[in-house]
Amino acid sequence: MILLNPGPVNLSHRVRKAFLGPDLCHRESEFFDLQDEIKKQLLAAYKLNPEKWAAVLLSGSGTAAVEAMISSLVPTQGKLLIIENGIYGERITKIAKIHKIKHITLSHSWGEEINFDQLEQTLKKDPKITHVAVIHHETTTGRLNSLETIGRICQQIGVQLLVDGVSSFGAELISFDHWGISGLAATANKCLHGAPGAAFVIVRRDSFPETPLKRSFYLDLASYCQEQDQRGTPFTPAVQSFYVLHEALQEFTDLGGWHARRSHYRQLGNLVEQEFKQLGIKPLLSRKDSSCVLHSYHLPETLAYQSLHDQLKKRGFIIYAGQGKLNTKIFRVATMGAITIQDMQQFIMAVKKIKFI
Repeated sequence: MILLNPGPVNLSHRVRKAFLGPDLCHRESEFFDLQDEIKKQLLAAYKLNPEKWAAVLLSGSGTAAVEAMISSLVPTQGKLLIIENGIYGERITKIAKIHKIKHITLSHSWGEEINFDQLEQTLKKDPKITHVAVIHHETTTGRLNSLETIGRICQQIGVQLLVDGVSSFGAELISFDHWGISGLAATANKCLHGAPGAAFVIVRRDSFPETPLKRSFYLDLASYCQEQDQRGTPFTPAVQSFYVLHEALQEFTDLGGWHARRSHYRQLGNLVEQEFKQLGIKPLLSRKDSSCVLHSYHLPETLAYQSLHDQLKKRGFIIYAGQGKLNTKIFRVATMGAITIQDMQQFIMAVKKIKFI
């Protein structure tokens, strides 16, 4: 089955074999060697200095990493501005409410471009705001939000930037230092082509609050960072998923890193978009506004999503529905995972056999 959903992804044979690594006790040196190597590989993916940055490993989904980042980096007296233009921005608002973090939202319609003038004015008018949180690639629609512009505004005003990079880390340009990023949450089972169960936060070491926070017992990022710096771990990790992430990162490096991955994703996405154009299937967003990772398309008026999904599934392909109010209007096609040009050509052939064509 070829997975064209935005994670989990198809694994290469090389990466899948890593599940067969030897059983390890998470309190032994062999595990800490594995953990140290993964942390080193994650920082190397974007050439980050380990003295300034830490890669903090967690066992959980990408949302666990986002929650750990938000609940651990916004101080008690801080205030968070959350940018919403999709369901995942709105999810950060839910996280802030649960942890009783002072916050406001800058809300947009799903898929809408961020109003940067409004962002700047809001930050200037409210000096109590200490942090801004945003989704880099908002997979609700496939929009790639401009971290460069947001980062420039945040740096000018002196607030910290927290990024949900769950669906962009490993495939999109992320200039951590130039864009003033303080923390970025991501996961193994998207653009890195690993397995579910391993997630991480790339955090600037000086961004932890001076007064330790204890909003969460299990997702306290500072505790993980301190333990892992000392070759420890606060809880039992998903060892097999760590094995797979280690091998996936090695494969990622061998194949050319994020530059090569972005190029490959674009090649696959362009093929789909060009073929869909011939079939009258229109994209929701322009190519310049979209991530290389996923594109959304308008559903043909004569075909319900479930019918399209089921017919493609019978032919070996899994696509993804729209969310919320978009569930009857769009469908989504991701290009992550061990997917080849030949796979995508077969997908196009399968679409052409659907009854609405």
